[in-house]
Amino acid sequence: MDDSSGSSISESDLIFLTAREQARMIADGEISSEELVSAHLAQIERVNPVVNAMVTMVAESALEQARAADKARSDGDELGLLHGLPVAIKDLQDTTGIRTTQGSLIYENYVPTKDALIVERVKKAGAIVIGKSNTPEFGAGSQTFNAVFGSTKNPYDVSKTCGGSSGGAGVALATGMVSIATGSDLGGSLRNPAAWSNVV
Repeated sequence: MDDSSGSSISESDLIFLTAREQARMIADGEISSEELVSAHLAQIERVNPVVNAMVTMVAESALEQARAADKARSDGDELGLLHGLPVAIKDLQDTTGIRTTQGSLIYENYVPTKDALIVERVKKAGAIVIGKSNTPEFGAGSQTFNAVFGSTKNPYDVSKTCGGSSGGAGVALATGMVSIATGSDLGGSLRNPAAWSNVV
């Protein structure tokens, strides 16, 4: 992709830049949020069928939000720290209008009417919800599998575990599907998948 300054970056390079660098590029007008979100959506299409990290997608909504984020930037609005970045929300955390199963058949079709506090905060900072990441049922356990969506695979060896319970989040980051991802941790649920997917 090219920008008005004449510099260019490949889509594959763009999705693996740090979230901080991606946010800077959006703020400086080197890339648009729509370009960034589209690049990540394309990566999800390529990689997710193999690793099963993202379980519920809202691609059209994310692209609409990205266009709105680009307009806000061009209008000179004040930008949040995460402005225009695509984020995966762990499927334990409620998202208004987006199915939130908690990895349980009990909530297989549950669609919240209110965002969890963490979701409110990342949205307020300008992030764009692109979809939900996989988790074990109710976040219980250090593996990531459930009866609704099945198991998430390790991005380096799909015969191995990715850990849990924020395994979908860790794998989505490791494979360049999103800029940032939310998680939660009581006894290693962020730390295990981060270690096993080589992310921070």
